[in-house]
Amino acid sequence: MKSSFLSLTRRLSSPLAGTLHSNLLNISRPRAAVPIRSLHLASFSPSAPRLRFQIPQTNKKKPEKMSTDATTLKGQPLDRAALESMLRRRLFYTPSFEIYGGVSGLYDYGPPGCALQANVIDLWRKHFILEEDMLEVDCTVLTPHDVLKTSGHVDKFADWMCKDPKNGDILRADHFVEDILEQRLKGDKEARGLKVEEKEETDKKKAAKKKKNKGGVEAVKLDDAVVKEYEEILAQIDNYNGEQLGQLITKHDLRNPATGFQPTPPVSFNLMFQTSIGPSSNLAGYLRPETAQGQFLNFAKLLEFNTGQMPFASASIGKSYRNEISPRAGLLRVREFLMAEIEHFVDPEGHKKHARFHEVEDVELAFLDRHTQLSGSTVVKRQTIGQAVKDGVVDNETLGYFLARVLLFLKKIGIDERKIRFRQHMDNEMAHYACDCWDAELHTSAGWVECVGCADRSAYDLSVHAKKTGAPLVVRQRLEEPITIEEWDIVIDKKNFGPFYKKDGKTIENALLATTQEQRGKLVKELEENGKVVIDVPGVNDGKVEVSKDLLAIKWAKRVENVREYTPNVIEPSFGIGRILYSLMEHSFWTRASDGGDEARGVLSFPPAVAPTKCLIVPLSSNKDFTPEVRKLSQKLRSAGVSSRVDDSSASIGKRYSRNDELGTPFGVTIDFQTLKDGTVTLRERDSTRQVRAEEDKIIAAIKALVDGTKTWQDVESELPLFEGQQEVEVTVR
Repeated sequence: MKSSFLSLTRRLSSPLAGTLHSNLLNISRPRAAVPIRSLHLASFSPSAPRLRFQIPQTNKKKPEKMSTDATTLKGQPLDRAALESMLRRRLFYTPSFEIYGGVSGLYDYGPPGCALQANVIDLWRKHFILEEDMLEVDCTVLTPHDVLKTSGHVDKFADWMCKDPKNGDILRADHFVEDILEQRLKGDKEARGLKVEEKEETDKKKAAKKKKNKGGVEAVKLDDAVVKEYEEILAQIDNYNGEQLGQLITKHDLRNPATGFQPTPPVSFNLMFQTSIGPSSNLAGYLRPETAQGQFLNFAKLLEFNTGQMPFASASIGKSYRNEISPRAGLLRVREFLMAEIEHFVDPEGHKKHARFHEVEDVELAFLDRHTQLSGSTVVKRQTIGQAVKDGVVDNETLGYFLARVLLFLKKIGIDERKIRFRQHMDNEMAHYACDCWDAELHTSAGWVECVGCADRSAYDLSVHAKKTGAPLVVRQRLEEPITIEEWDIVIDKKNFGPFYKKDGKTIENALLATTQEQRGKLVKELEENGKVVIDVPGVNDGKVEVSKDLLAIKWAKRVENVREYTPNVIEPSFGIGRILYSLMEHSFWTRASDGGDEARGVLSFPPAVAPTKCLIVPLSSNKDFTPEVRKLSQKLRSAGVSSRVDDSSASIGKRYSRNDELGTPFGVTIDFQTLKDGTVTLRERDSTRQVRAEEDKIIAAIKALVDGTKTWQDVESELPLFEGQQEVEVTVR
């Protein structure tokens, strides 16, 4: 998630300034992960990220395990090692600080990676911010302790980890349990003579596996009841807390295969990076773990900017930071990543309906609800979002609307729809503020990876920040008919209250005003009986404060209101851009057999809209007569807003096209001697390798239409003459 669009100052921009800032710069991932089944991100919750567990080794790096059923775009078995080798070789991304040995969980994006990310962000902005008329902000990364203490991150933003008592290895508890049980199930299959697909290995390695599975687990047949129990545990692994994970480790005698020892009981580990702000180091802070809090704290200003109109949505694209326990899954689990988050503020009395829900109600999604998971199954149910909301599978229209819009966005950028499912959070996995949450999970070689989280955060964030600060994070709506309200009213003697409590006066006053009607009814009796009340005020004295009747009165009052005041609820779609990028690379990858009998050639079939470079310009040879034509064509493409590269190396035409197929370049234009005669050029399409030939201006217009999505390659083939002259693999530059 190495983004070039973030400002160094990280200041909060106004919606207008944020939009201008983003447009001028033109513009990767969250939290958690799930293993072979699921990988967590979005809203933080005490339940952890789920990526495959790996056993640390000394002096020998163990390769990552892969899902055996991952396939390429064309249905071929996916060789993750080959793909990642190609991505690093072509500089899509590379380990940060590599010449110093690297730092786990940190990556740099190279030129094609930056361009791919910028194009995905550009489409995200058009699909959501522009289409939904959202207000974009850019907030600071550094966040004071009090903000994240109030939001719950300090106490609850954690994963469960355990320690190997022999070698001191730190293990993610949920990953550890999951990995060992999966290996035992795999050993059971081998013992039963069932086929277990694996990546091709040497004969020596295959022989070594006859007795043991990868990870040192023997091929042992399990009782059917044990197999069923293991499968049920894995289906709801996200639902276990630390104590339950510890019980599973003990009950099933789970040991670290690297040492043979059982790890210590799981303990909580907070994932935030702590720092101090200012030279005196007196102000404690953190690097933000999400972009959402900046949007909540600026709610009142955004509401005013929106002329007080509800509902509305804010959006933010920026870096977040999480100190992952074991970041060993490449771009899928990193410590610094790019997020794109939306906060849609809605009136709870309107039942969270959405005015545009009818536009998406027929969109069909693959649902994995919590009840299915708790039953020990992972079978999805395909259903329209309209029916899912009607049946109560999805809680409300606004949440359902964004689930459908998320699916449409993922399909638009090139994610394979067959590898998308929406998984509902289970109770223990649910974030403390959420009343419903769904993850858009994408299937990769690491299993089902959570890339987008859609949560109904209710009114939690605005409520807790308002209670802590006294800021009016509410909506005031003029009523058509006045209403009469009778309730307990807090009356404070402000003349003496402040001088009596000095610097704590405002905090104590806010605590009194934040009390509920039920609490005030009890305080009235306490005030009458004792002449004073004792209230909870965190951070003052020992958390308890006495207020005498000389400073406080609580009266039953009647008032007429012409304005309704309420705290909005929030629906939050949260996108892990880095995970989406990696999933897109896997879903777009396939291999093409080489005509010359060489090794199969890798291809990334990115849609033109997100491809890092749209067009390759290939002069037939280094003949100097081609130079003016190359410059002219390159300039015309730039003027048309189409990114291009020139490859005038001495390699064959086929070789030059092949290495740009690896970069995902969808189109190529060849300039040859015929071009010098009549001004025509050939246009090649990446996936089919078919070509058409026409005048330069017609070819440029066709490329522009293909990139904009107004035409398909079939349209172009029907309009322009096919070209079947040269065989690209055989033409060699002299």
